Amino acid sequence: MKAFVFPGQGAQFVGMGKDLYESSALAKELFEKANDILGYRITDIMFEGTDEDLRQTKVTQPAVFLHSVISALCKNDDTKPEMTAGHSLGEFSALVVAGALSFEDGVKLVYARAMAMQKACEAAPSTMAAIIALADEKVEEICASIEDEVCVAANYNCPGQIVISGSIAGIEKACELMKAAGAKRALPLKVGGAFHSPLMNPAKVELAAAINSTDFHTPTCPVYQNVNALPQTDPAQIKENLIAQLTAPVRWTQTVKNMVADGATDFTECGPGAVLQGLIKKIEPSVNAHGLA
Repeated sequence: MKAFVFPGQGAQFVGMGKDLYESSALAKELFEKANDILGYRITDIMFEGTDEDLRQTKVTQPAVFLHSVISALCKNDDTKPEMTAGHSLGEFSALVVAGALSFEDGVKLVYARAMAMQKACEAAPSTMAAIIALADEKVEEICASIEDEVCVAANYNCPGQIVISGSIAGIEKACELMKAAGAKRALPLKVGGAFHSPLMNPAKVELAAAINSTDFHTPTCPVYQNVNALPQTDPAQIKENLIAQLTAPVRWTQTVKNMVADGATDFTECGPGAVLQGLIKKIEPSVNAHGLA
């Protein structure tokens, strides 16, 4: 079975989508539609901006979403996915490509999410760090041991790689403890906030209002959602899980395992970069993981 997967924030690069815009009439139409919806020319930033421009959450999220969705719609050879999933932000791309959400509503929701998260990041300076080669249980135990600071496991990316999220002091303390406990590396990430942690609660309230006022449809195939790594087709449940995702961990390892258990043998990463392909091969080496041709 064919699965389409979609990356999250961090996959962006300067020049992303320019080839699509110039080579496909449909891609150009969709990019211009997004420019109109957003009220500014995000394509100018994507194609010719700086790394710093692209790193702003309010720009990064719509940019990665647009590249991912438009790639899937325009570069694909009309193959339809039999299941989809996205990593964090990528879940919105997965929902649009599966038909649960219109392209226009996807753009609006991703921008609302990005703006709400940017606001939450500015209100509470915070960060994330990647912990390499330490058991999941040990990472969770150390996070739970840190008192008076926010520190949680945020992304279960693949065996031996968990990203933690929280206050700057909490993450600094956790990194020291992780290395002392035997982690091969504890790497602070260049992000502007503590995504998938309780510090995103203010953003969650704003996003919930936007999601609840948007029409969702029954997708054409199951969408495996980050919160519980399970396939979903019910629009009401999809909404609920999408809202919960903002403060809950991304269970990517379990998602891929569940997709494989349900018959996925071929994973196509749609969007910038190849991060998910690498993670999938570490989670389940037997499957075929590749980008769009």
